[in-house]
Amino acid sequence: MNQGGNIAARDGLFGASAAISQLRGYLAKVALSDATVLVTGETGTGKERVASAVHRLGPRAARPFVAVNCAAIPDSLFESEMFGHERGAFTGAQSSFPGRFVQADGGTLFLDEVGEMTPPAQAKLLRVLEDRTVIPVGSLRRQAVDVRIIAASNERLEELVAERRFRADLFYRLNVARIEMPPLRARPEDIGPIVDQFIAEQNRRRSLHVGRPDTALLDRMRRYDWPGNVRELRNMVEALFIDPPDGRAVGVGDLPPAFRRLFEQNRSAGEPERDRLVNVLRQTNWNKVEAARQMNWSRMTLYRKLAKYDLDPAPDADSDDVTR
Repeated sequence: MNQGGNIAARDGLFGASAAISQLRGYLAKVALSDATVLVTGETGTGKERVASAVHRLGPRAARPFVAVNCAAIPDSLFESEMFGHERGAFTGAQSSFPGRFVQADGGTLFLDEVGEMTPPAQAKLLRVLEDRTVIPVGSLRRQAVDVRIIAASNERLEELVAERRFRADLFYRLNVARIEMPPLRARPEDIGPIVDQFIAEQNRRRSLHVGRPDTALLDRMRRYDWPGNVRELRNMVEALFIDPPDGRAVGVGDLPPAFRRLFEQNRSAGEPERDRLVNVLRQTNWNKVEAARQMNWSRMTLYRKLAKYDLDPAPDADSDDVTR
């Protein structure tokens, strides 16, 4: 429907802003190399789409792309899931399993949420990255694997390294080519083209003729913070098509009530938002997990707001002063 949309179909990036154009040029160069890639950015910015694009545009495109959510694998199953197991290696192993590294042999292994890996899992992954071989559980045979590694995290791994929650040697193994996904709020000029693309996709799928957002709605969307980024924007469009305004432009009144409330709340952002945040922090005794939940923010959004409003992220518990 638009140039940004057509490009996004190839490289996974939505929009045509200066930030995206610069990123698009770097991504094309990274894809042609065989370097390990670390993709960082807030939740919903499209890290897996970009990882898939790096694979698809690179020399391994004809080989498998295997995605693994590292946060979802318990320690007890990590070796079996990643490196494979032999039949009878443990209770319930009724057949052999090659493991994710072998499944991705010759292609790309995408390790999502690497920042959530436990220390034992980090050590096991590092060993394989260093010698490029795996030993299936229940086997003595070492098997060579040829995979390109693309890792992703919505947390800054440098900070986890400083907190001793992530191995420095593993970080340096992963942090070769770095792709940082910009948040949607940093490129509001992309919101219109992205919404147009999502609406066009839904129209094709449902044989409808829903129009573009009107001026008032587009203005609201550009002013909204989008803590869920492109994923949240897509969710809004999908929710809109539950009861779509077929044959005309989309207005604020056509949005589901939940999104209308979000946009209305956002209109009063600024200093009132700071006041609400301070009140919530006091009520939760500076429990940042609970404060983020009550503010309907991600943890990264909460820390960004603390910095924006110059609030101390860890004040003295006996002090009533919550500012620096």
